Amino acid sequence: MSTIFRSVCALFQGLALSVLFLSAAEGNWKGGTAKAVITPTKPLWMAGYGGRTEPSAGALHDLMIRVVALEDAAGHRGIILASDTLGIPQSMYDQVATQLKTRYGLDRSQFMLNASHTHCGPVLSGALRDIYPVSEAQARDINEYSDWLTAEIVTTIGKAIADLKPVTVSRGTGIADFAVNRRTNREPDVPMLREQNLLVGPVDHTIPVLAVKRMDGSLLAVVFTYACHNTTLSFQQWCGDYAGFAQYELEAEYPGATALFSMGCGADQNPLPRRTVELCQDYGHRLSKGVQQVLQQPLTPVNPSLETRHALIPLMMDPPPPAAKLEQMAKDPVSYTQRWAARLLKEIQTEGPPKREYPYPIQAWRLGGDQLWITMGGEVVVDFSLRLKAELGDQTWITAYSNDVMAYIPSRRVLLEGGYEGQSSMMVYGMPTERWSEDVEERIVTGIQKLVDSLGR
Repeated sequence: MSTIFRSVCALFQGLALSVLFLSAAEGNWKGGTAKAVITPTKPLWMAGYGGRTEPSAGALHDLMIRVVALEDAAGHRGIILASDTLGIPQSMYDQVATQLKTRYGLDRSQFMLNASHTHCGPVLSGALRDIYPVSEAQARDINEYSDWLTAEIVTTIGKAIADLKPVTVSRGTGIADFAVNRRTNREPDVPMLREQNLLVGPVDHTIPVLAVKRMDGSLLAVVFTYACHNTTLSFQQWCGDYAGFAQYELEAEYPGATALFSMGCGADQNPLPRRTVELCQDYGHRLSKGVQQVLQQPLTPVNPSLETRHALIPLMMDPPPPAAKLEQMAKDPVSYTQRWAARLLKEIQTEGPPKREYPYPIQAWRLGGDQLWITMGGEVVVDFSLRLKAELGDQTWITAYSNDVMAYIPSRRVLLEGGYEGQSSMMVYGMPTERWSEDVEERIVTGIQKLVDSLGR
């Protein structure tokens, strides 16, 4: 009889623990959302393609910032922002960080400023300084818009915090296969290679999904990541590219929800073929469908705990090119490389050799005790995603283009191979060198591992 009694007690104890666990998972998160239109009201230079010869002309759809604020059972907050921008520059990141600390007590570990990397968004202050022949009046317009956007980011985050209410949080993973490694597949050959299943090169086709639901079960927000350049379009109209279409479609499919895209390690990945609005809409639809398929399946509950870490790690750059090379480049026909060389040469002559160290932002979140989420600054190649998942667990989420987009971030393999991602892109970003040092990958991975090790289990 005592054995039966003990068994029944054990059963009820297990059920009670399960109920408590589920109650915590379902009731102790808080979530809030906000969004704002950030479409410039003036024609501005558009970021992303060096071949552009004039500012913007109208909009295909509005550019947006979207925010979801989360608060765990202990009151610790995390902010996720999605923006239809090429990248948040360091100066804007620093200004936002200062204001969020002052107004809301948030440190840098607690917010992600994610850029979709659309190539149909505006140039921002402190970025792409040599790529376009910007007049003084145009520069004033860019600075004015950038100041306004900084304030709008802080205000919108504040609105999301003010909207906090009880929610549940859950997760899943989907698939979309339109990203193609652009370093190993010629763009004209892609349709044939895809048809014959002959595409080569590393890719990451996963779609990490974080679902935030109201207590009635309706969707409040969905955050999703995909590793692919937003470069389908190259015209003169404002547009969020395929990520913009995916976000708009999800918000139409789930009325009252906010859809937030974050870029994965897609620096060497392109949506191919491209260049038409129809293709852009199709890629957005395919990404949206991948997210919807996840939302329609049973999701894994995320317990109401959030740990956040942040670091600025020193990345080393190679020395600048020799003066003789810069002098020759400065005499070339007018182009962004000519402007870069002339500016760099002048700065070296007046200020001395440039700094060779860059404070690179990394972040590590652990949600629910077991879901790792890593963010990395810059345009990160897919090798990092594949390596970090192999070392930290294949459930790990990796968001790049976060907080500060200062340059491409090549793996050691890509750096040594050279090409655009490994070398010449540094000039596009106005960096005072042609290459990162060869230890760039190890410095980043070691820094991320230290952040992860500092998190609880």
